[in-house]
Amino acid sequence: MDISSGISSAYSSYFASQASSKLDSRIQNRDYSQSSEDELLAACKEFEAYFLEQIFKEMQKTVDVFKEDGSDPNENLVDFFRGNAVQELAATSTKTQGLGLAQMLYEQMKRNYNM
Repeated sequence: MDISSGISSAYSSYFASQASSKLDSRIQNRDYSQSSEDELLAACKEFEAYFLEQIFKEMQKTVDVFKEDGSDPNENLVDFFRGNAVQELAATSTKTQGLGLAQMLYEQMKRNYNM
């Protein structure tokens, strides 16, 4: 195992765990039955953005199969910025058009919480 690929793997797993733990803590530490409709919609959009981010990362892995290992000394830095770009792309996609997942979750949660 190459050191740069090990560090790259560590960075990507670190940022994935940070994003999922941030989302977990936000969901578990919140009682959405007392939330306003705007807060509920924002949480649903955040979930959709996280879902899209995971899809984009898995899509990226299919392209990385053909990449040469260790060919770029700045690979770790590129992976870091690629991860940030994927997060921003997912957030922007959710804000502008989205998949409709956030809206469906929002409507279902409104029914469940009798809002």
